[in-house]
Amino acid sequence: MKRNFKFFAAALVAASVVVAGPAIAQTELVVVSWGGAYTASQQKAYHDPYMKKNPGIKIINDDSAPEAVAKLRAMNEVKNVTWDLVDAVASDAMRLCDEGLAEPINADKDLAPAPDGTPASKDFGDLLVSECFIPQIVYSTTFGYRKDLVKVKPTSVCDVFDLGKIPGKRSLEKKPINNFEWALLCDGVAPDKIYDVLGAKGGVERALKKLATIKGHVIWWTKGAQTPQLLADGEVVIGSTYNGRLFSLIEEEKQPVGMLWDWQVFDLDGWIIPKGTKNLAAVKKFVRFATDTQRLADQAKFISYGPARKSSAPLVSKHATLGIDMKPHMPTDPNNAKTTLLYNYEFWADHQDDFTQRFQAWLAK
Repeated sequence: MKRNFKFFAAALVAASVVVAGPAIAQTELVVVSWGGAYTASQQKAYHDPYMKKNPGIKIINDDSAPEAVAKLRAMNEVKNVTWDLVDAVASDAMRLCDEGLAEPINADKDLAPAPDGTPASKDFGDLLVSECFIPQIVYSTTFGYRKDLVKVKPTSVCDVFDLGKIPGKRSLEKKPINNFEWALLCDGVAPDKIYDVLGAKGGVERALKKLATIKGHVIWWTKGAQTPQLLADGEVVIGSTYNGRLFSLIEEEKQPVGMLWDWQVFDLDGWIIPKGTKNLAAVKKFVRFATDTQRLADQAKFISYGPARKSSAPLVSKHATLGIDMKPHMPTDPNNAKTTLLYNYEFWADHQDDFTQRFQAWLAK
């Protein structure tokens, strides 16, 4: 029921009465994510609606997801976990789970069923790749390029390695994941043999040798918002980032940027609850809400990532403000998914620490 606030205020003045309502005690939940357009989509789809329904909860965003594994390890060493929920890619979630740094999740107990009663375990299906991981989205890492700064439109991911065809600065993520896969692919390795080669003797060296051909022309990024900014500023002519960041740059900001979908790398992203959170019951309630069918579909109204629930997919339609159909902008659209690499979660969960050390040592040379 709406109150007549003008009448209420006038009555208080007339009666010379000062009324102070009881303050609502707030629980602050620190939610760690990736910043930029992605956190904005979570804010609109999850955080704001939840805080409106639950005025005793205040969600604080932290953009430290790229460093989440290292920071959670450090927090656990000093036994002071200050985060309540962390957005993580599947391989990082596996590592954190294996190390005992994430809470196990009982999907059918802790997560909401689909509207027709289908248990969460069946609704998420094969995307529940770890007992500690709660999937949110299917996304891809791919390339955007400045249409007005390249003389020849790139058509292959291997054009990134061709300085003659596409001269100018590139941006690549400052870690081996994806870069090693693309390097081997463009060095002649068959797509279905990439992880066999990468895991064998000499595989890492082969990937680094290919990356060395463009090393002097690369700006290395650590956060998903950086490549869109570099492209917008004209500091790079082509660069990798998450497909949803490029959607925002192209469709919302109207920058002269094109999408290169060739050999995009599919991956999963979702939540883990850090072991040691001081707000376990409160954060589990939020996660149940934030991963239900409607909320995952709602996020797809703001950014072009596919929802992880089967029941959410039919609810994806138009962008909330632009009014454009979102389906053609999804990485899973048939026109965009003609050539794709499926990220090997288990491989990277096993090799990431070692390969990262070798990659960083190569960067420092």
